[in-house]
Amino acid sequence: MSIAVTADIIGSRQLADRVSAQRAFDDAIARVEQDLPVATQSMRPTVGDEQQAVYPSIDAALGAILLLRLALPDGVEFRYGIGIGDVNRVPSTASEKGISEGPGWWAARSAIEHVEMLQKRTAPQARSWIIADESVADQHADAVRWTNAYLLTRDEIVGTMSERVRRLTYGRCLSRTQRELAEAEGITQSAVSQGLSTAGAAAIVEGFRLLDLL
Repeated sequence: MSIAVTADIIGSRQLADRVSAQRAFDDAIARVEQDLPVATQSMRPTVGDEQQAVYPSIDAALGAILLLRLALPDGVEFRYGIGIGDVNRVPSTASEKGISEGPGWWAARSAIEHVEMLQKRTAPQARSWIIADESVADQHADAVRWTNAYLLTRDEIVGTMSERVRRLTYGRCLSRTQRELAEAEGITQSAVSQGLSTAGAAAIVEGFRLLDLL
């Protein structure tokens, strides 16, 4: 069973500089995949404003998505659809690797559509959702429910963070000390501690550590 992730650029048509924005996405993705090499299929652009990746577990997908959210600068962000289901390769003479398709991708697309609805209605800060393909929905019902509860809370906290606090939180997820982060940012250790504490970063960091990916 695979975990398919589709990342959809938010407001892609309104970006003032699409080329620079894509560079920011590419740089953040490369950084995350270096710091947390858990993807079985690296996140890569597909068509238009979408990127896709495949992970071996829900935990791996959740960890990678969190770091990517934290790594991206202000003004560029994704919404994420996570799909539980088979991911297959269809042979094609136009591609050596074939064409990736299957129920995992369809579930991820449905999850993207649900996130977009949440943003417009009840949860403006929502950025991530998980859905299991109907063929495995009963088997994963509890995991899907718990994961979505976690994602709603996590997105709410991350969504209110400043760009600097996201960088600091990223560093803490990777077990960098507050002193190291302060030196990198050119600020005091006290400012790092206060910024993290005010933003609720400790809960995000502890949640990441509970995924047990490092």
